[in-house]
Amino acid sequence: MTTLREEDVDRLRRDTPGTDEVVHLNNAGSALPPRQVTDTVLDYLREESVRGGYETAAAHSDRIRGVYDSIAGFLGADAADISVTDSATRSWQAVFYAFRFSPGDRILTGRAEYASNAIAYLQIARRTGAVVEVVEDDESGQLDIADLERRLDDKVKLIAITHVPTQGGLINPAEEVGAIAERAGIPFLLDACQSAGQLDLDVRRLRCDALSATGRKYVRGPRGTGFLYTHPRLRERLQPAMLDLYSATWTAPTEFEIALDGTRFETWERNYGLVLGLGAAVDYAQRTGLQAIEERVTALAARLRADLEQIPGVTVHDQGKRKSGIVTFSVAGIDAADVRERLAAAKINTSITRPTSYQFDQEVRRLPGMVRASVHYYNTEDELRALTEVVDKLA
Repeated sequence: MTTLREEDVDRLRRDTPGTDEVVHLNNAGSALPPRQVTDTVLDYLREESVRGGYETAAAHSDRIRGVYDSIAGFLGADAADISVTDSATRSWQAVFYAFRFSPGDRILTGRAEYASNAIAYLQIARRTGAVVEVVEDDESGQLDIADLERRLDDKVKLIAITHVPTQGGLINPAEEVGAIAERAGIPFLLDACQSAGQLDLDVRRLRCDALSATGRKYVRGPRGTGFLYTHPRLRERLQPAMLDLYSATWTAPTEFEIALDGTRFETWERNYGLVLGLGAAVDYAQRTGLQAIEERVTALAARLRADLEQIPGVTVHDQGKRKSGIVTFSVAGIDAADVRERLAAAKINTSITRPTSYQFDQEVRRLPGMVRASVHYYNTEDELRALTEVVDKLA
């Protein structure tokens, strides 16, 4: 499918019971799952409750292994390169904390970096003497490729950026960053938490060494799920910060061997109902068509930005040469939390984002607290109008 037609959207909405209850424009927080995902999780849990946890997992072992194949196809990877985790944070940290930094080693990141990642950089810098450097933005607001190239030397040990940040609607130029990192032989860690499921991702095109993502956002999977891609060239260099009997094998009283594939970043215990729900969500996105999803999400967000920009007193804060399905805005004289509450009273779900989530960006842009409306392919233009009507009355 290359384009989602009106009848396709109607069908997708019928698969999404939540669209009968709310206007859900908080997809960058946690999207509404299709019933196929919810049914998968609940059916498994019901079976587990009468059959037993170990026994149910054994009975569905082929389906569980199939989740790795689904995620691999979703990213253009091999199944051996995939790890299934309980969150994007766990995925990202599994790679980042496996690096061994020394005094003077440099970590390059972007100005739009998310708080959780930045806190991890700063912690490791304090612990090891490594240095965190923020690459500047270009005139469009995206990461400046020329500035990145100027900073490269043999002390740069990692390039790590957020693909689609929490603020500003930006899509960072990940493919260009990947090409630069590959040429320089520097590992490239891509946080795809908010791009997976809304953009057509391919790790071969991105040339990243690692990519982390969540199930609950644009993938439309259950909360408590995440996944990780690692290229073999990176895995063979990294020893995970934590191991157990699943990620490694105890081969002798004083010896162990770490798994060669993506399981080295996993642990034994997990909720297999959620894992299967994640697989169902990935399969659903694949059937819908990632290019079609990206096309519709981009178009809906562009429409919402244009409509909001026509309202006096409203400022849209999005930037970048290429923009995502996240639309951030503020209303003059009204706190973002109050705007969100008024929208919620009209059964319109949004979220807010504040400077504590993007301090590197805040140094330059001095942004106010912002309302974040994030669209997905099951949203409609009528739902966008419902939001702008409420905002217009407030403004």
